[in-house]
Amino acid sequence: MMKTDIEIAQEAALAPITEVAKALSISPDELELYGKYKAKLSDELWERVKDNPDGKLVLVTAINPTPAGEGKTTTTVGLGEALAKLGKRSIIALREPSLGPCFGIKGGAAGGGYAQVVPMEDLNLHFTGDFHAITSANNLLAALLDNHIQQGNALGIDTRQIVWKRCLDMNDRVLRNIVVGLGNKMDGVVREDHFVITVASEIMAILCLADGMQDLKDRLGKIIVAYNYNGDPVTAADLHAVGAMAALLKDALKPNLIQTLEHTPALVHGGPFANIAHGCNSVRATKMALKMADIAVTEAGFGADLGAEKFFDIKCRKAGLHPDAVVLVATVRALKYNGGVAKANLSEENLDALRKGIVNLEKHIENLQKYGVPVVVTLNAFVSDTEAEIAFIREFCESRGCEFALSEVWAKGGEGGIALAEKVLKTLEEKKSDFRMLYEDHLSLKEKIETIAKEIYGADGVTYAPMAEKMLKKIEDLGFGDLPVCMAKNQYSLSDDATKLGRPVGFTVNIREVYVSAGAGFVVALTGAIMTMPGLPKVPAANGIDVNEDGVITGLF
Repeated sequence: MMKTDIEIAQEAALAPITEVAKALSISPDELELYGKYKAKLSDELWERVKDNPDGKLVLVTAINPTPAGEGKTTTTVGLGEALAKLGKRSIIALREPSLGPCFGIKGGAAGGGYAQVVPMEDLNLHFTGDFHAITSANNLLAALLDNHIQQGNALGIDTRQIVWKRCLDMNDRVLRNIVVGLGNKMDGVVREDHFVITVASEIMAILCLADGMQDLKDRLGKIIVAYNYNGDPVTAADLHAVGAMAALLKDALKPNLIQTLEHTPALVHGGPFANIAHGCNSVRATKMALKMADIAVTEAGFGADLGAEKFFDIKCRKAGLHPDAVVLVATVRALKYNGGVAKANLSEENLDALRKGIVNLEKHIENLQKYGVPVVVTLNAFVSDTEAEIAFIREFCESRGCEFALSEVWAKGGEGGIALAEKVLKTLEEKKSDFRMLYEDHLSLKEKIETIAKEIYGADGVTYAPMAEKMLKKIEDLGFGDLPVCMAKNQYSLSDDATKLGRPVGFTVNIREVYVSAGAGFVVALTGAIMTMPGLPKVPAANGIDVNEDGVITGLF
């Protein structure tokens, strides 16, 4: 019987992180150790490597997620390990997991099977404290804002137009809409307030897009927390909050170094959700990986309609990155699910359902090709896959100009990713990336939203709630019209309706709310029923997690 992910991780023989660093020519003096197996990379290291030539950048993305599982992070880890087996200096660049999914329904984000990053429990729980620092900086700003109002409100903040929300890295639905300031006069001004999950907060996005301390402080200062009675924005800089927030984020700004089960280096840093934020690891970690590796393998959250679109149109735009290839992950099971097969019946061969469901993969291939980056499709293997199903998908992909490889990294680690790694190397050698963005900066915000909705989602058009229309005009009037758009959309469908599987047609996308994240440098558009504070399922994953007297944790996955 196959061991659980946590059992595999706990039985692994980890190398001291100083040894993993040594393979990258990093000296112990350039590390800030968090125990034996975790370290932060120092600013001194960046200063030493920043002028090195960049390696190749490979993005791993996926079709829309299903309950059958796709294995995007698992594939990313396994590909990095396989490239190392082929003699390449590879570094994996991932996001940090959020406690919300860990204790909710999705589980952790360390990969799976024999393609994991370790220490798995540390990574999925407190790790190096980055999320604590982000949460603290966010809530410090909230406290300073409410205190300013309590102490006389010299900035003339309109308490009906406060847009800054508190945050918590936990799925806690009752905090979505709350009332604060109840009690007596000394307990603050009574007003409606809200929480978002930490990974959806603007501070998380800022940390992941900042290229250094000064840039971080500049971005923090631009955060709009409220509007005054004249309708003008009030910023974190106006509240004199920047210095203290930056102090809390000083160490969180440094990328974290850990390892895979096969001791391949992994930079795991930052963790914005891709359905409600921009879904990519930090620019600093990606750039650091590029300076030290032949090939840096990174991933972007959820399906390519969310993570990859935002990686290209937000992260690459802001950081000047130029991806060299994209790996698109699919599974036979997920494609059959998109074709209408119930989860319980996914192990049975069903070519008719595969034909129906493969349109989801087709749309993602078409979308990625719009960016001019060569595409490699990989099928994350399951024991229930049949030769006929695999052959059908292979022919489908190759007829659309994509390389194709079967991946068995979950069961075999790096060895199971050799075929994929060879196809990636072939693509990097033979096909030149002609990377381009989906839209230009000068387009209006509506034009950007409609470009994404029509080109990437396949929508016929976009509708706007009255408040969204009003905010779009205000944001452009304030001078933020040239920013990219971060679409907040459910991850399960190309549309804004999670029940529409496959490749939906004949639908419109509804924008219900819009706001500017001026510090992060993008405008957020909320579609459909997307929530910025998720809730727990009926039976949370937390119910199955435990720790024994020896401190051994069980139930994490």
